[in-house]
Amino acid sequence: MSSRAWKKRQQSDPYVKKARDEGYRARAAFKLQELDEKDQLLAGARRVVDLGAAPGSWCQFARRKLPDGAVIIALDILPMDPIEGVTFIEGDFREDEALSALESALDGSKLDLVMSDMAPNLSGVGPSDQARSIYLVELALAFAKDWLNPDGKIVVKVFQGAGFDELLSEFRQTFNSVKIRKPSASRSESREVYLVGQGLKNP
Repeated sequence: MSSRAWKKRQQSDPYVKKARDEGYRARAAFKLQELDEKDQLLAGARRVVDLGAAPGSWCQFARRKLPDGAVIIALDILPMDPIEGVTFIEGDFREDEALSALESALDGSKLDLVMSDMAPNLSGVGPSDQARSIYLVELALAFAKDWLNPDGKIVVKVFQGAGFDELLSEFRQTFNSVKIRKPSASRSESREVYLVGQGLKNP
């Protein structure tokens, strides 16, 4: 998409305006808002990890919803401006160093929710981009298996295409409940959907 077309789309996007009006850093906040309304993601949560957090709109929404004292740890390969009450780790989730830093911040305590809005930098080569996207979700799922409470939840962005059915099958083998969601704030032309899993079958 050209910069002119992108700018025009942004100017006409009601969620962009709404994000600006409500003080969110990105329109993605409203994807999480709808997911939370449908699946009660943040209900009762006290320990949350946000993977692929920058620029921080999901952390902002979670921070507004959760009580004081709730722990939010965010990680992204890109820098992120500070958010009060959110611990941020800058690093590549695909690398052992970043994962070790994240696990160290958890200090052995299990999580109530793992959120991932991660997406790879797109190369324009469809099969390659899809494979890299699926790999990120697989990493998030592996992390969730290790760190979620038995009744914990996960929400991850995934693009429909090659590997999606196999990934969905793995989610259904892992969680008692699995939902496929397409929030209203997701652009209709996008292949993105969100998988929501709850309750580990083999904690």
